[in-house]
Amino acid sequence: MRPTRRSFLQASAAAAASLAAPTIAQPAPTKKRPNLLYVFADQLRHQSCGYAGDGKAITPAIDRFATQGCNFSNAVASAPVCTAYRAGLMTGKYTTSNGMVINELRINPNQRCFGHVLTDSGYHTGYIGKWHLYANQLGHHEDPKNSFVPRGPHRLGFDGYWAAYNFHHIYYNTYYHTESPEKIFYGPGVYEPDAQTDFAINFIDGHQKQSPEKPFALFLSWGPPHDPWGNDNTPAKFRKMFKDTPFPNPPNYQAENDPYADNWGRLNSKERAQLEEWRRNYYAMTSSLDANLDRLLKALEKHNLAEDTIVVFTSDHGEMFGAHGRRAKNIFYEEAARIPFLLRYPRQVPAGGTSDACLGTVDVMPTLLSMMGLQCPKSAEGMDLSHCAAGKAGPEPDAALMMICGATAAWQDGHEWRAMRDKRFTYAVYRVDRSELLFDNVNDPYQQRNLAGDPKHAATVERFRGMLKQKMAGLGDAFEACTWYRDHWTDGNRNITRSATADFARA
Repeated sequence: MRPTRRSFLQASAAAAASLAAPTIAQPAPTKKRPNLLYVFADQLRHQSCGYAGDGKAITPAIDRFATQGCNFSNAVASAPVCTAYRAGLMTGKYTTSNGMVINELRINPNQRCFGHVLTDSGYHTGYIGKWHLYANQLGHHEDPKNSFVPRGPHRLGFDGYWAAYNFHHIYYNTYYHTESPEKIFYGPGVYEPDAQTDFAINFIDGHQKQSPEKPFALFLSWGPPHDPWGNDNTPAKFRKMFKDTPFPNPPNYQAENDPYADNWGRLNSKERAQLEEWRRNYYAMTSSLDANLDRLLKALEKHNLAEDTIVVFTSDHGEMFGAHGRRAKNIFYEEAARIPFLLRYPRQVPAGGTSDACLGTVDVMPTLLSMMGLQCPKSAEGMDLSHCAAGKAGPEPDAALMMICGATAAWQDGHEWRAMRDKRFTYAVYRVDRSELLFDNVNDPYQQRNLAGDPKHAATVERFRGMLKQKMAGLGDAFEACTWYRDHWTDGNRNITRSATADFARA
C-alpha cells in the first residue's frame, strides 16, 4: 500500500523544501564525496536473517545484498536497547558518556554528532522514521511532547528532510511529522515501512533532479520487526508466507523468567502461549522489510548511484523470544546483542567480503566518516574499521564492550551489567551481585553452559576481567546504579552528560 495523496504531497513538499534549507557548508571538494544510505530495522536479530543461516527466513534481497559488500559477522549493539543504540550511533560514544542510560530520555544536544559532521560538510541530509532521542516524560509515548522533534538543535545536525516521530510501533493507520506538531497520517490500510520507503525513494529522486552535484546522507529507521506482533500490525501478504511454518521454542528456552530481567524482559503465561505466533509474524515483518530494501536498492540503480553510495543495512538490537527466560532486549545474550551489519560501497569494499572484527555501535560513525573522507569528532569513543570493510589488515578492538545501565525505561536498580564479546567468547558481569558469566559462542552458540566457574577457563575469565577493567577505566565508567544517573545526570528527563559541553570545542 502507498500513502494517501495528501500525506505523500506533504512529505514531497518537505523533501523539496529541505533542498533549500541552509547548511554550514565547507568548500566544495574537487571530487564529489560518496552518498550514504543508512537503513536500520528495529529489533531484528542477526540469527533471523537467511544469509546468517536461518532456513526459515525469507530474505532474498538481504541475502543478495550480503554478497555485494562486507558482512561484519561479529557486529553487536554496544547497548542493546532502542534509545541507547541510537545515541551511540549518533555520538560515537558509549552510554556512560552520551548519557542516554535508559529509554525515554531527551538527549543533550550539545554533543558533536553524525548529523553535524554531514551537514557541515555540505551533505543534503534526511531522516525518516523512529527517532527515540526526544522523549520528555517516562511512559507517555503518545504525548505530543514525545512525538514531534522541532527543527533545531534536537535534530542533532539533520537539517534537511525530516519525516519522523519520536516513538511508536503501530504500523497501520499511523503518523509522522515534518515541520509541525500536527500528526500527518499515512491513511487507512497503509503499512508504515512501505510509506517510509516511498519517502526515501522520493528523497533520492528529488535530490537527483534538483542538486545531483551535492552528496546526500539519508537515514531510514524502520519500526518492524519490533512488537506488537499481532495480525493487525503485520501485512497479510507476508503472514501468508509463514502460515504453515512451525516456530518452536529454541534449545535455550527457559520456562522461568530470568531473575535479572526487568518488567520489559519478563513473560507471563499468556505471552508464553503466544510465542510461536509472535515469531511467525516477526519473520513476516522481516520479509516485508526485505521487499522494501529491494525497492531502495533499485532506486539507487535507477539513478546510477550504486557505485557512489555507501549503503548499510543493520538493526539496533535483537529479540529474545523466551531464550534464557527473557523477552525483548536489554541483555548481552546473542539473541539480543548480535545484529546484522552489511556494508556495500563498490569503490572501496570488495564484493563477497566478510570481516570478523568486533564492531560495536560506537564504531559505526568513525568507520563511515572515514570512508566518506570526513573527520570524526574527537569525542567519539569508537574505532575506525574502514580497513576491515575493505578487506585490509589493521587495528581492531580486542573485544566489543557492551553495557546496560538500568531497566529498559525506568529508574530502577538491579539490572545493570557490563560485557565484553570477542571472536569466540562473551564475558559478562552483573552489578547487583557481581555474578560472572562466560560463554563459548563458537562451541555453544545457544550460550547454555556458563564457563565462568570452570577451572579450565580461569585464565580466560581473568583476561576478560582485565580487559573490562581497563576499558571501563578509560571511559570513567564506575559501574554506577541506574538511579545514580537519575540523581546526578538528569535535568528533569533530559540527560546532562559529563562530556557534552566540551564536545564542540574538541571536535
